[in-house]
Amino acid sequence: MTAGSPGPDGDDRGREDHEDREPVEEPGREPAGDEPLTARSALGLRAVLSGVALVAAAAAAIVFGIIANRDGSGTAWGAAVVCVVVAAIAATDLAVIARRARGR
Repeated sequence: MTAGSPGPDGDDRGREDHEDREPVEEPGREPAGDEPLTARSALGLRAVLSGVALVAAAAAAIVFGIIANRDGSGTAWGAAVVCVVVAAIAATDLAVIARRARGR
């Protein structure tokens, strides 16, 4: 059975009706339904995850820095740099979340 053809019993359940489809939202256009009233943001969860990442990455950077300073290992310095970059990204994300939360 192909899309758009009647089913084996002659009914039209498999047929696609283009008239029944919802209109496609255009960018910059006000939504037609109740989306703004029921939409929920995940800023709280995002803030918690970024806070945990910031603390964990900063702690790991300190530990890897101490290990690298003690052993002189290039691998430990690389890991410390990666952790500092992750901490910076988490801090930036927290700043963006705070700005968006003030905009509410």
